[in-house]
Amino acid sequence: MWPILLCSIVALAIIVERFWSLQRNKICPGGLVGKIWHWSKNNELDAAQIASLRGNSPLGRILAAGLTNIHHDREIMKESIEETGRHVVSELERYLNTLGTIASITPLLGLLGTVIGMIKVFAAITTVGVGNPSVLAGGISEALLTTATGLSVAIPSLMFYRYFRGRVDQLVIDMEQESLKLVAVIHGDREMDRSGKTSI
Repeated sequence: MWPILLCSIVALAIIVERFWSLQRNKICPGGLVGKIWHWSKNNELDAAQIASLRGNSPLGRILAAGLTNIHHDREIMKESIEETGRHVVSELERYLNTLGTIASITPLLGLLGTVIGMIKVFAAITTVGVGNPSVLAGGISEALLTTATGLSVAIPSLMFYRYFRGRVDQLVIDMEQESLKLVAVIHGDREMDRSGKTSI
């Protein structure tokens, strides 16, 4: 039971932390590409603006990586964006493997508790026989309780693991689209309107 309870505390902490960290407005705030385009158009895009952008959000960090190579060709700019993007994605996926591991091992820990409980039942039978139901009931209840507790931790852990995986995947897609939009705008392939949307 103690390992299962420890897993439940760790899983709860990860779920709360990921809910806090994976908010869309923190990861991928809107309007950044439009803001960069206006800075570039008005010749206001300097090292201070790029540094501010880098500390703004994970998306800002990716876009800033591209802007540091703004005077190079498209391929170099995209490579720097992709390299930084890999680091950002790794940070977005932080603790998710731990949550997935908890979802996998807690049913096994519950099964282990069941086996231990049944061993105690059979040990009690060999010691006092089947005439004392309270001794047998204690081992059986322990076996069932650990299984139920293990499943109670594993099911929500797996649900949140899948949910956060989906959220990270969507955020990665959004950041890729914004990065490609930045490259297209900076290299003059597209223009932006006042709302910050690109025009074909």
